[in-house]
Amino acid sequence: MSTEGVIYRVAGPVVTATGISPRMYDVVHVGKEQLMGEVIKIAGDYTIIQVYEDTSGVKPGEPVTTTGMPLAVELGPGLLTSVYDGIQRPLPVLREKMGDFIYRGVTAPGLNREAKWEFTPTVKVGDEVQGGAVLGTVMEGPMLHKIMLPPNVKKGKVEEIKSGSFTITDPIAKVDGVEYPMMQHWPVRVPRPVVEKYSPDVPLVTGLRVLDTMFPLAKGGAAAIPGAFGTGKTVTQQSLAKYSDAEIVVYIGCGERGNEMTEVLTEFPALKDPKTGESLMKRTVLIANTSNMPVAAREASVYTGMTIAEYYRDMGYNVALMADSTSRWAEAMREISSRLEEMPGEEGYPAYLSGRLSEFYERACRGKSLCGQDGSISVIGAVSPPGGDLSEPVTQNTLRIVRVFWALDTKLRERRHFPTINWLTSYTMYDAQLSPWFQKNVAEDWPALKKWFMQVLQKESELQEIVQMVGSDSLPDEQKITLEVAKMIREIFLQQNAYHPVDCYCPLGRQYMMMKLIKKYSDLADKALKAGVQVEKIAYLPVRQRFQQAKYEEKVDEELAAVDKDMDEQFSKLEA
Repeated sequence: MSTEGVIYRVAGPVVTATGISPRMYDVVHVGKEQLMGEVIKIAGDYTIIQVYEDTSGVKPGEPVTTTGMPLAVELGPGLLTSVYDGIQRPLPVLREKMGDFIYRGVTAPGLNREAKWEFTPTVKVGDEVQGGAVLGTVMEGPMLHKIMLPPNVKKGKVEEIKSGSFTITDPIAKVDGVEYPMMQHWPVRVPRPVVEKYSPDVPLVTGLRVLDTMFPLAKGGAAAIPGAFGTGKTVTQQSLAKYSDAEIVVYIGCGERGNEMTEVLTEFPALKDPKTGESLMKRTVLIANTSNMPVAAREASVYTGMTIAEYYRDMGYNVALMADSTSRWAEAMREISSRLEEMPGEEGYPAYLSGRLSEFYERACRGKSLCGQDGSISVIGAVSPPGGDLSEPVTQNTLRIVRVFWALDTKLRERRHFPTINWLTSYTMYDAQLSPWFQKNVAEDWPALKKWFMQVLQKESELQEIVQMVGSDSLPDEQKITLEVAKMIREIFLQQNAYHPVDCYCPLGRQYMMMKLIKKYSDLADKALKAGVQVEKIAYLPVRQRFQQAKYEEKVDEELAAVDKDMDEQFSKLEA
């Protein structure tokens, strides 16, 4: 196999070379500066390469060498707290070398080769092990990092196992004559195997009422958050990262503006992890690939993030992967496709857009790993449709794949209703599978209450059309009460302050209590109405104001119990 050739043609990040005989997706080094690239097409003697760096000044005739290996990431202790670019180059390390602006052709290993980790073996000499088996553990900040054999290792006997302080390249075990260090490599475009995939019947509890109650996401599921600029995609994703019951967070800033990524990079270390009390970065991996970075690396960044997430899933952790935003990733594919002179599909996107999106989202799963641990990857992909147009190809193709759709609404943003998730256009397809879990772990009547909430909100939407034409005074009393109850659902339950120390996270038990109180108010209001009480008296009961403020109180659960008691007293006085 020929490993050296020359550049024949350059078209932006797409370079054509001759004289080499690589395989598809092999990594190659291009030009005198040895720019990193990946083979994306082979046509006879011509090899088409997408280069992950700026190709300014590169010209035909310069050398091209192939490594014979696909693009792979380094996996091992030291991933958590790291900030990488799209091809796993550590940005803080590169910054130390050359300042704020990264030069071309400069690289650094993804994991620190000098740091030492205290390794505690969990196997002994003579044990039979195979791919995915846990050899021992290392403490990586607050997380227990399991050192596993690479998944493709065949069954063999442990001949040697060490204990003590080692770097990630030091051999710590010998199996059938082969030495293994703590670090392993894995090609980013190849999903890591699992023994079995489970049904998505356990929810990812987020602490956001509109998500947990109305549109829950299952662990191992995939959700899309499409929304126009300023509707709160990033704040919602940060809330999910901070409060969801996932142990590890992988955040991919894929093609976002530099100032948005800067916010994430400065805010994540400042966010306090409610589980450990330490910085949220201690259990987070950040991949930063801003819009001014080369497009080819943007295309690779989502696979890099997914492979890191799969590695932690294999240890038995629940991982939340945030991709912000898949629209920029699709734009990178469109640019490369046009330079390859491929036949364009809808709006210029490549014909394989849907297939690539499927490849990515379908790597989300909850299952049993090779070491026998149960783990999951839940993917939340933000979509940034131009002008908020949800009919554009990236949004539509994403909706065909994911089973949860959280639609962000500019009208709700204008009304200062946050989160801006529209309850009439959003949906979840996990309801039937998750309802038994909620019935068992929260309350038997959870699905019934949720259904009633949706019916009230849909009824309100229908009534609003009449109100806009003839005014609310023309409505019968029963419908006026429906509008008041719907207002309570919107303002007390669905609205939530991400920056308030109490209201930012709402446990499932509290969500259920709030739902019960709103249903109780509705039932008592209907009863009072039948007893001849005026609508105005029911609507302006003082308990409503107390209920509105209760979610912000420090002793919120005690306050809700007091609201329950107040409600009974004030309605009994009305009827008297």
